[in-house]
Amino acid sequence: MRVSYDELKELFNQILLQRGLYEDDAALLAKIVADNSLDGVYTHGVNRFPRLVSNIEDGVVDRKARAECLKSFGSFECWTGHFGIGPINAYRAMERACELAKENGIGLVALGWNNHWLRGSTYGLLAAESGCIGICWSNTKPNMPAWGGREPLIGNNPLIIAVPERSGAHFVFDAALSQYSYGKLEEYRLKGQELPYYGGFDDEDELTKDPAVIEKNGRMLPIGYWKGSGLSIALDLVASVLSNGASVKEVGELENERGLSQVMIAADPSLLHSRGTVDSITASVLEGITSASGIDGRHLRYPGQRLAAARKENLEQGIPVIDSVWERILALNKG
Repeated sequence: MRVSYDELKELFNQILLQRGLYEDDAALLAKIVADNSLDGVYTHGVNRFPRLVSNIEDGVVDRKARAECLKSFGSFECWTGHFGIGPINAYRAMERACELAKENGIGLVALGWNNHWLRGSTYGLLAAESGCIGICWSNTKPNMPAWGGREPLIGNNPLIIAVPERSGAHFVFDAALSQYSYGKLEEYRLKGQELPYYGGFDDEDELTKDPAVIEKNGRMLPIGYWKGSGLSIALDLVASVLSNGASVKEVGELENERGLSQVMIAADPSLLHSRGTVDSITASVLEGITSASGIDGRHLRYPGQRLAAARKENLEQGIPVIDSVWERILALNKG
């Protein structure tokens, strides 16, 4: 089934208000979740919404907490999220990083003790829309083995790099450091499909495409094998050190996945070069990708390019929602 963007956003807003969120927080969170869905990222949009509401109800997420700046040094700030609403805290932290970038050329906000931020590219896009290059990442609970191991010890810490593109079809690289995110595993499982490529190991140490097996045993496959494992550890170290927040190991010692450490970086290239120069460089690189021919005549795309097409289709036809997910969301509405 398909549901219109406006209907979905209004329903999210209503459900969140019923849970006692401040009006501005409810409106922003509803928009973030609906926008994720509009862009075709259902795993971190409509599919994730029931779990987000459950975390608010259970107190895993403090619905009244607001992120707070603890220390500031020029264009570098350290914030705490007070275990508040992850996407809202992350959004405001990237907004601040962009403000600092407009003033100083670059801004960095390290955000500790936050919660899950849903889709990381939300914050990369926020930077790109303001004309900034955005780089951000988050750690997670231990949900992936270090290379060569069996026990989940490291996080599939998502990394996002966004570069503004003059027409609005921004370059947005958004990738968990596992071959598939847990949200994507869930999506394939709900659809009764196997993964297109190997996503992890089964209990017999063999590579598997079965999403349910990987969800259960937590033996995710790092991107680039040992390279993805090393990058995961590096991102965790930088985020927890800069924010004075919880490392992946410490997040795993907390009940549920909470208290995450995140980093938001924005850089405004227009302070160094003219906007025309920046646009020309970006266009040259991206057009070089999209003009090349692919295997079997496929059209090559750069990361983020498909978002505009998904957004257009879903605005016109409605956002696809799995029936069982829609029933769960409707059941949350107490109105």
